[in-house]
Amino acid sequence: MLCLTEMTKKQKIKLTVVDQSPVRKGGTSSDALRESVELATCVEKIGYSRYWVAEHHNSSSFSGTSPEILIGQIAAKTKHIRVGSGGVMLSHYSALKVAEQFSVLDSFYPDRVDLGIGRAPGSDRRTAAALTYPRPTMDVYHDFPQMVRDLADFLNGGIKDGNPLSGIVAHPGSQNNSSPRIWLLGSSDYSAKLAAEMGLPFSFADFFGNTSEYGPQICNMYREEFKPSEYLSEPLLNVGLQVICAPTEEEANYIGSSRNLNKIISRLGLSTNGLLPPDEAINWPLDAHAKEYIKYETRSYIEGDPEQVRDGILKAADRYQTNDLGIVSNCYDFDHRKRSYQLVAESLDIASTSKDGTTN
Repeated sequence: MLCLTEMTKKQKIKLTVVDQSPVRKGGTSSDALRESVELATCVEKIGYSRYWVAEHHNSSSFSGTSPEILIGQIAAKTKHIRVGSGGVMLSHYSALKVAEQFSVLDSFYPDRVDLGIGRAPGSDRRTAAALTYPRPTMDVYHDFPQMVRDLADFLNGGIKDGNPLSGIVAHPGSQNNSSPRIWLLGSSDYSAKLAAEMGLPFSFADFFGNTSEYGPQICNMYREEFKPSEYLSEPLLNVGLQVICAPTEEEANYIGSSRNLNKIISRLGLSTNGLLPPDEAINWPLDAHAKEYIKYETRSYIEGDPEQVRDGILKAADRYQTNDLGIVSNCYDFDHRKRSYQLVAESLDIASTSKDGTTN
């Protein structure tokens, strides 16, 4: 294996924004969506390579319910940064419909669209059932792999003979020899194995905060079991990290209190209608058990001043053996959020490296 310094010398860190469109207490979902578009225009200028938007449903904390629509808004306001889903929860939909949506996006923005596919519901079970009601929910373990294969075929050359869907075309189809790049997203070995088997890129969710202990093993398994395909000749691994950067460690911890409390608030049976301001979050009355739970669930979070964050990100890159990283930064104050992404880029010396689009 390459050591940290050898790896970072060989290739600079490549950063993706993973945006969950967080809603603040006292704000609105419309505010959050508009801020997502504004943030995308900011990070493109800074030097980030991709901008992925998440999918959540029936949530008071996150407003991104339709990534395919938000992607179009962001791509229209930016020039070269790749824009995609992080991700579309395929189990709620059909492979054909998702292929059509992203084929339309690719027609408008060729060679800029990423299609991240997730298996999780992006919601609670009752809401997941509502997304398919009155049809029954899908048997994920049985049907998901076939749906991914069908989706890939719809977007790349068409459904093969022998498939019940053969002859159906996902219009408008590939334009200018372009098609969306499919990524499989996950936090377990299920999607990693499927990505390896199909020869697709894989993105691991370390940003959940409680997956880092087994994450490197899953990512190694993906690399070891990877089969070259028409999509990729070698493994392509991205790892999403939870990061908040501020001028001082004290301020970063203060800002991060909003996100940390939000991690546990639903478990307490409470609703705060969005991220709480840090003054309120940091003073929230929690018992010893709740404080230990937060500590456990956020143990891989990276926060601090620029030097501390840089070290944390590089250690994660070394642990996962990849220079391709996603950054999730949920803050109550939008200016703090923009500043965090700016400081991360400066600390890793990537600022302004993609103004001509060559690092996309």
